[in-house]
Amino acid sequence: MDWDTIDFVAFDVDGTLYDQRRLRTRMAWELVTRTLLRGDFVTIRVLKTFRALREDFAEAEVEDFEPRLLRETAIATGATVTTVEAIIAKWMLRRPLRHLPACRYPAVADLFSSLARAGKTVGILSDYPARDKLHALGLEATFVVTADDVGRLKPHPQGLQTLMAEAGAKPERTLLIGDRFERDGIVAQRAGTRFLIRTARTEGDTTFTRFDDPVFTPILA
Repeated sequence: MDWDTIDFVAFDVDGTLYDQRRLRTRMAWELVTRTLLRGDFVTIRVLKTFRALREDFAEAEVEDFEPRLLRETAIATGATVTTVEAIIAKWMLRRPLRHLPACRYPAVADLFSSLARAGKTVGILSDYPARDKLHALGLEATFVVTADDVGRLKPHPQGLQTLMAEAGAKPERTLLIGDRFERDGIVAQRAGTRFLIRTARTEGDTTFTRFDDPVFTPILA
């Protein structure tokens, strides 16, 4: 990676900036405990259905997906749309925030600070609301675009294209850092940017395992 050719670095959030498996383990404990105490299985059904449908919608590149996603989740689970909205807001947006500091990946904060010192602009591209998560993680980004802002989920390129337009960044001088080839890798390719994917095992020059890996050394130094 020649960092002199990069002006704008865009990050995915979930699974990229923090350990999503650790977070889900913590949230699963809270959810199971609540379910056993109250005997209410609606929340689990809603969350499972919502996540599965969201993946399907991303693959199908559904436009203005949110209203339909809520409606189809409600139909599939027998809940009202209002109930679905409340469950998603509570269990996917608000309650996880308290756990995020403990789940943040090592060296993420150092990389963000180093990018700023090196004169690189930092942005966020996320399929979920991201601003409260960034605050909980103790991170700052100049530009933030989410799927809700553009009505499209990754790998549709509209979100990344919108983010670059807001930042005044050229695709050939933009780097997207994510954790899924089938989402972040493809959206970068479709938008004409470079990308790095965080994986458990390094596989070629487009992957890394930690935020203090050699690919980041020129910036961290």
